Amino acid sequence: MYQQKFVNRENELNFLESRYNSNSPEFIVIYGRRRVGKTELMLKFLENKQGIYFLASTEGDKQNIRDLSSRLSKVINDENFGKIEFSGWQSLFETLFKHRTFHELVTKEKFVIIIDEFPFLIYNNRSIPSIFQKMWELDLKHENMMLILSGSAVSVMESEVLGYKSPLYGRRTGQWQVLPLDFIHLKDFLPYSTEDLIRTWFVSGGIPEYLLKFDTSLSFWDNVQNNVITKGTYLSQEAEFLLNEEFREPKNYKRIFKAIALGYNTLGEICNYTGLDKSMVSKYLGVLRRLHILQEEIPVTASSKFKKRLYSISEPYFNFWFRYIYPNRIDLEANRNEEVLGMIKQDFPLYCGQMFEMLVKELILQKYLLSEFSFSRIGRWWHKDKEIDIIGLNEETCKIVFIECKWKDVSYEGAEQILSDLDEKSSFVRWNNETRKEHFGIVAKKVEGKEKLRQREYLVFDLDDID
Repeated sequence: MYQQKFVNRENELNFLESRYNSNSPEFIVIYGRRRVGKTELMLKFLENKQGIYFLASTEGDKQNIRDLSSRLSKVINDENFGKIEFSGWQSLFETLFKHRTFHELVTKEKFVIIIDEFPFLIYNNRSIPSIFQKMWELDLKHENMMLILSGSAVSVMESEVLGYKSPLYGRRTGQWQVLPLDFIHLKDFLPYSTEDLIRTWFVSGGIPEYLLKFDTSLSFWDNVQNNVITKGTYLSQEAEFLLNEEFREPKNYKRIFKAIALGYNTLGEICNYTGLDKSMVSKYLGVLRRLHILQEEIPVTASSKFKKRLYSISEPYFNFWFRYIYPNRIDLEANRNEEVLGMIKQDFPLYCGQMFEMLVKELILQKYLLSEFSFSRIGRWWHKDKEIDIIGLNEETCKIVFIECKWKDVSYEGAEQILSDLDEKSSFVRWNNETRKEHFGIVAKKVEGKEKLRQREYLVFDLDDID
């Protein structure tokens, strides 16, 4: 297996380096869902710098202060510092800043203090944001240092650290939400063909920790059987663990996920299926959207007041888990893996078709496809019985691009028919119809006569263009 832990993250590193090289003290907030790679990012950033990485625990202030002081004692080369019983966080940092060795260190270069899983401190002491706000104002912002607070509990980080009502609001000098890796970086983890890398993305998304669970010596389907659906494996249990770890009411979230996975995609349908109150479901949906696990859609040309919004699971791993593992957990518990794998293989082309549309949209947003276009809005469109997979539009230039996504090989004649149907459906899209400049395209596994279609000014892409 590949054991490569750190891939890409150039934008994140450049951001952190720019703040580190500033002439001012820095207070940075890093957050993002579990397993996304925050810790590896921060450890990579800390390389060749003077500083300390500290992972908070749920053991309470006293133990965390004791552990941090022990770590700091090694940095300042004073074992007695680690033996002091500090009365609180402020006492710890005040003593540190007065220490001769620390003073010498910050005189030479900026000192970095990283506190990871900061929400763990808040869980045991709701006054932690106020305590750190006071420390920043009285001490930290007057030192040549960089404080980084990081957390995986996105809702806690957004409300207790970044939120308007938080005592820490307005104190940070920068923030960054770490998101999954772009699809294009999956090839740094697995020596697969583009098609198998895409299918892997449909299962794991761009979460580094999940990709590391795939054995590079195994085929895609062998990995699914041995490392994804088999009882006791990391990926067979991860969704359950995350739900129990992240949410106070995991049962309600599971009901919502199950409803959406079964095709109940509107707020009313989800409420009816789960039996949960509308305001409660709305709150849960909002949390899942902020975690980038769920997406809320309206037709791309619709007003923001459009009421019948659709909800879908946008995080590939959760989508796969709730579609294939959660409904079949009784069979998987009984080790009937072959039967479940057979069912997955039978349904997988349909699942891939839905996920391919999601991936193509991401590739467009990330400028790997249609890089010559700039869009002010991009998304699906539907009206009555008409639907278009992706529409990108630009309010300033009045350009509009219509794209159909097909997870299959398409013949030249088939592509012509798809593009012709797309042209016909486009007439139902009400957006600057008199003045707009229209472009039509198709993205498929393989498109016969691709160059010939491009000569006719169609936008045509297949897997060879995503290599």
